[in-house]
Amino acid sequence: MFNPVIKWSGSKRSQAERIKKFLPESFDKYYEPFIGGGSMLYAINPEKAVCGDICRPLIDLWNKIKDEPEQLAYEYKVKWEKLQNEGYQVYYKIRDDFNKEHKPEDLLFLSRTCVNGLIRFNAQGEFNNSFHHTRPGIAPERLEKIIYDWSGHIQSADFYAQDYFVTTQNASARDLVYLDPPYFHTKGRYYGKIDFEKFFDYLDELNHRGIRYMLSFDGTRGEDDFSVELPEGLYKRHEMIPSGNSSFKKVMDKEKKQVFESLYLNW
Repeated sequence: MFNPVIKWSGSKRSQAERIKKFLPESFDKYYEPFIGGGSMLYAINPEKAVCGDICRPLIDLWNKIKDEPEQLAYEYKVKWEKLQNEGYQVYYKIRDDFNKEHKPEDLLFLSRTCVNGLIRFNAQGEFNNSFHHTRPGIAPERLEKIIYDWSGHIQSADFYAQDYFVTTQNASARDLVYLDPPYFHTKGRYYGKIDFEKFFDYLDELNHRGIRYMLSFDGTRGEDDFSVELPEGLYKRHEMIPSGNSSFKKVMDKEKKQVFESLYLNW
């Protein structure tokens, strides 16, 4: 399994190989308008890709990984060494700086040194997770290799800070759209909000345009079913993809529950 370069909520790293099995035999351009941590982009490694997200610092970080991997690795090393030498106050200074200036290199550092690597924003879009005191953060030498690996993988992708329907506005019936939006039952953990009525209308529009899509969405955790009843006619197949045990339940309740996530396909 590949190493993530960006840790982002809702990562599909554990599911990527299973989801790949449902890909169509061929497609021209790959679209991923909720790029997040990019696990599916890495796993599929398409010849041409258009990716987006409304979180501009995230997109700025993707573009820096693509275009300036050496500089990004160096900036992380400087911050990491300062943290080791001066202590946890460095983390909170960089967090304050990020919430003022939204620099992508600060976001990368925070994602690698915050509690459990969990990216969290408050209602004002401010990064609000705390420093992980019992971990030093990933070593710069290791992260540098990961950054270069991903940089090589994403040279054929373009990244844009924009809404999902804008990212896919030029998609055609020859293309493929993979959708991994904030889940219906997830509250207050992701950057920004999504209007699900508008999103379902968007899926209907993709159908009318003859564009193939794959949608990852709410599923089950143990005996709890969080599946969403999508409007009739939006999809043709509904698969359940195993994604391991719930890390949230494991941390909060010391209880392991098998998690399955929905995968909807419209062909």
